[in-house]
Amino acid sequence: MNTLNRSSENATPVRTAARAFVAAYALSLLCAAPLAAQTYRAEAFTGRPPDVVAAAARALLSESAVRVLGPEGALCEIWLRKQVPAKAQAAQALGIAYPLLIEGSLVGVVRFAAEAKDYRGLTVKAGTYTLRYLLHPVDGNHMGVSPQRDFLLLVPAAEDAEPEPLSFDALVALSRRATGTTHPSVWSLPSPEGEPASFPAMGHWEEEGLWILHLRVTLQPEGGSPTEAPLALVVAGQAPEA
Repeated sequence: MNTLNRSSENATPVRTAARAFVAAYALSLLCAAPLAAQTYRAEAFTGRPPDVVAAAARALLSESAVRVLGPEGALCEIWLRKQVPAKAQAAQALGIAYPLLIEGSLVGVVRFAAEAKDYRGLTVKAGTYTLRYLLHPVDGNHMGVSPQRDFLLLVPAAEDAEPEPLSFDALVALSRRATGTTHPSVWSLPSPEGEPASFPAMGHWEEEGLWILHLRVTLQPEGGSPTEAPLALVVAGQAPEA
């Protein structure tokens, strides 16, 4: 009798632990489901660039565009320049992934369907923005921001009237209007390693939590012939210290 009572008393904690395990497992599945759904994909489409883009810049854009789709539908649409200005020779420098690109130059245009967050986690409103190339400064404020210094800065399209390259200070000042803060809106350009078989394509850096859009751009070197080159752009996810 006493033995049976001890067995009965011991069974209660066992059943309780079993129930707790089942509940925890079920909760883990519920929590994992949204994470598994956090996927992005890219698709090509043909469409005219938004009319809000200045006519001079719009004439330089290709109608072969890319749409990025996320967990909640369309994230953004991107129109690249038909030919992106480039240097005749690449100056090799540590931390630069795209040495042929010219700082301040117009690379393309992006239209966000809803609010989005840039590489620093700053919010940009739905709307259309120009994309201009810039290297972050080599100073104490930017150490460890990313493995490379290459970024695209957003500028509200309605405030970017001319396609010519902008100076560092002018571009940063205009890009601050995209965030409404003292910092410009920066979108990281990681090194385009491990090219996909076709473009556009989406890659996922799971450990960093970054989604990378892989594109091909046509570079027009000064005094040379156009060449095709890969371009990688972080479209979702933030810097570790953001």
